[in-house]
Amino acid sequence: MANVKNVAPGIGLCAAIAIPCWFLGEALPVVGGPVFAILIGMVIALWWKQPVRGAVQDGIGFTAKKVLQYAVILLGFGLNLAQIAAVGAESLPIILTTIATALIVGYILYRVLSVDSAIATLIAVGSSICGGSAIAATAPVIRAKDEQVAQAISVIFLFNVVAALIFPTLGGMLGMSNEGFGLFAGTAVNDTSSVTAAAAAWDGMHPGSNALDGATIVKLTRTLAIIPITLVLGIVMARKEGADGLGNFSLKRAFPMFILFFLVASIITTIAVAAGADEAAFAPLKTLSKFFIIMAMAAIGLNTDLVKLVKSGGKPILMGLICWICIAGASLGMQHLLNLW
Repeated sequence: MANVKNVAPGIGLCAAIAIPCWFLGEALPVVGGPVFAILIGMVIALWWKQPVRGAVQDGIGFTAKKVLQYAVILLGFGLNLAQIAAVGAESLPIILTTIATALIVGYILYRVLSVDSAIATLIAVGSSICGGSAIAATAPVIRAKDEQVAQAISVIFLFNVVAALIFPTLGGMLGMSNEGFGLFAGTAVNDTSSVTAAAAAWDGMHPGSNALDGATIVKLTRTLAIIPITLVLGIVMARKEGADGLGNFSLKRAFPMFILFFLVASIITTIAVAAGADEAAFAPLKTLSKFFIIMAMAAIGLNTDLVKLVKSGGKPILMGLICWICIAGASLGMQHLLNLW
């Protein structure tokens, strides 16, 4: 009970910041609630430093770490594996190519540009899988600091917005089909809100196209890559800590348990829907997951030095730009190879 009392004020503060950010994200989906939350948190942190926060800081730290993991677990209730297997399998070659491209390019740029290893990992994973959700899942596994998470989220956000604004027009100029643009948006745009914004803009430009449904399924299929990538990163981190004398390697310790619960949640959803349950019954859990992510981003913003972030942002932005261009090129290239465009 004492622990709950310690963290409650900080959790409440993050929730208070998250509520208006939620509505701002609904009004401007191309930006999204998490980005508003992290920005507001960083602005507050400019004048309200950590040393003078007292007991509130405990709850902020709890939200940035634990609530973030709870958000990832609840994210699983938005994944119907049967639906993904039926529809998303068609896009699998493109998804695997774009993911591999982002990870390989990210590793090369990490070595060439000497980007901080945690930031490089978060940007590569965020670019290749699903933006903020992938960063949320990866950060606890690689023990990323809040400032590193904020840096990666900021980079991903920048190119999400650019993609959502220019991709619909670019797709029209390239003569893409409705199905082709759905695949393009689902594989080359990072965050779910921006995928939705880009596909919705395409549908608005091409009445009756319904690219939004296809893009959403492709995006959900990409989300599943969180599982193997976080498992591999967990093993790598555990081996590194063992090599550094911080403990012997243990597969149990390396395994991120919240990812297991994420998988269990998606299996529960799949079985329940197959048994006749209404998929809409899981909507409140999906909504809670989104709200928890916004809360966690508010906490991360509160723990981030905005001035330091801006000063150190050059190389991560360059890395994000190159990854973004390579992913878009890989998606278009694979579509052309498969005669989809």
